[in-house]
Amino acid sequence: MRRQIFSIICLLLVSFSPAKASELPPTVLLKSLSHDIANRIVVASVAECFDRGYMVSAAVVGRDGNLLAFLRNPYSGPHTILVSQRKAYSAATLQARTSEMKSRPDLNYAPGILLIVGGVPIKFNGKFYGGAAVAGAKPEVDEICADAGIVAVKDILEFVE
Repeated sequence: MRRQIFSIICLLLVSFSPAKASELPPTVLLKSLSHDIANRIVVASVAECFDRGYMVSAAVVGRDGNLLAFLRNPYSGPHTILVSQRKAYSAATLQARTSEMKSRPDLNYAPGILLIVGGVPIKFNGKFYGGAAVAGAKPEVDEICADAGIVAVKDILEFVE
């Protein structure tokens, strides 16, 4: 009986949906950063902070928040590992700079979100690719270093489009 009721409900939902299944595309094309580009971002980010006198960790995540690349200066604190990854995750899933989200106390309890300055979204030519972040320097320097990593691959990604 339950199975019949479930089948009827599913049939009703499909018949009242605004778009028929045959009208929807069978797949969705998502662009992702290559491992080479993601690695270039973290290397450039860590190098920028090193030149400024800071020992940091840098992370790049894809649009889904999963880690694509990570680099840690051996002298950076162990806490910078998770902090950089969570900042990058926050920038990617919110598609915004973490510095812009500081005034959003409602996000303080969202799983995995860390609203500390230093996470930036990765966007080129109107397409969103993920997030990059740095941890271990002053927060505003973390953001500058993350931006430097993205700028390091700007010519490549703008040319691709």
